[in-house]
Amino acid sequence: METFLSRYSFSVKPQEALLILITMFWGGTFLAVQYAVTMSGPFFFVGLRFATAALAVALLSLKVLRGITWLEVKAGVAIGVSIALGYSLQTWGLQTISSSKSAFITAMYVPLVPLLQWLCLGRMPGLMSCIGILLAFTGLILLAGPGGDLLVPGEGELITLASAVAIAAEIILISAWAGKVDIRRVTIIQLATASLVAFFAMIPAGESVPPLSPALLGVGLGLGIFSAIIQVVMNWAQRSVSPTRATVIYTGEPVWAGIFGRIAGERLPLLALLGGVFIVLGVLVSELKFNKKKGVSE
Repeated sequence: METFLSRYSFSVKPQEALLILITMFWGGTFLAVQYAVTMSGPFFFVGLRFATAALAVALLSLKVLRGITWLEVKAGVAIGVSIALGYSLQTWGLQTISSSKSAFITAMYVPLVPLLQWLCLGRMPGLMSCIGILLAFTGLILLAGPGGDLLVPGEGELITLASAVAIAAEIILISAWAGKVDIRRVTIIQLATASLVAFFAMIPAGESVPPLSPALLGVGLGLGIFSAIIQVVMNWAQRSVSPTRATVIYTGEPVWAGIFGRIAGERLPLLALLGGVFIVLGVLVSELKFNKKKGVSE
């Protein structure tokens, strides 16, 4: 009889170690963004951040920019719009909720992916995905109420949940074009599109260009370069790390955000912490698959 422990390896590859490291740093970016929105509106900051990221990736990929196809343009623009919506809404929400709460609600994008595929594409989610969705939404109910009020989400919580929906749509779009386009060229287009959409969104939002202080430029340019590094490392590491294992590693992002938030003085109520636990469990469970092997007694 094969046991659970004998079925899984607890060794960590160098690629997995790098993913764990960037996940730790990524968890800390929620605090950095929350600091930035005290100096800038959300759309300008997102535009600055992704303009820097697009330029950084372009400089690293000059040789592959030739030969861009129309399909890559369409894919990059569609993904870029969803990125702009996701990060702009997330940044907007951070004006009124803590970085820890924002990180946990954002993690809802993982169980939301199979739900959106069912609603938009008619693909019925599997059993584990359904359980993951239920766990995650239970956690959301516990987490989202301001001041611990259940079933009464605040504006910041609802805006952040909308950002998770946009990020889930981004994942679906990336999957739809996977294998059909050059990843580096599409990455440059999607980052540039995200930047342009965020800048143009300033007009209907009535948002003006803020004073370009050294602190704001430092955070915006720093996060932009960091986003480019993250993208390059993820593309390299996930060539040899399975999607399921990568998702388990990325689940640590809200946990690290919660740790950094607590160090910075944030204190989530007990119900909110419990909600965060349910969301993380929902993310993990939604990625579990039953693998039946012949001749093996489960």
